[in-house]
Amino acid sequence: MFNVNDQQKRKLRADYKFAPTYYGVIQIENTLNHKIFIESVANLHNRWGYYQLNLNQNFYHGTPLQVDWLRDGPDAFAYTVLWRADAADVVNMRQALKTLQDKWLRKLMPFDERGYNHRPLRWTYDAH
Repeated sequence: MFNVNDQQKRKLRADYKFAPTYYGVIQIENTLNHKIFIESVANLHNRWGYYQLNLNQNFYHGTPLQVDWLRDGPDAFAYTVLWRADAADVVNMRQALKTLQDKWLRKLMPFDERGYNHRPLRWTYDAH
């Protein structure tokens, strides 16, 4: 059995607390149909575990990603961090995430038969 004394526990907590936090853009790909889901996130730590837990609990009920997860199983999906940076360098995280999300959605176009994302409504009125 793994035995950790109080001093080791304090060190582990401190290491975790002071570890750098990264924000970035993730991709979940269905390796069977090659559809992708793109999202910008404020904290990449254990993000794949977060999505797996939610998908396994049918949290995204009725969405195409959830339907494919239930049909194809977790082994059919791959997780990739497409881009990351130190969160300490960001002044306005909400704006940074919105900008990143827009950039990567435009770059990869994960809509309709290519992916699980919805095309942002604001693009309808955009001149891009």
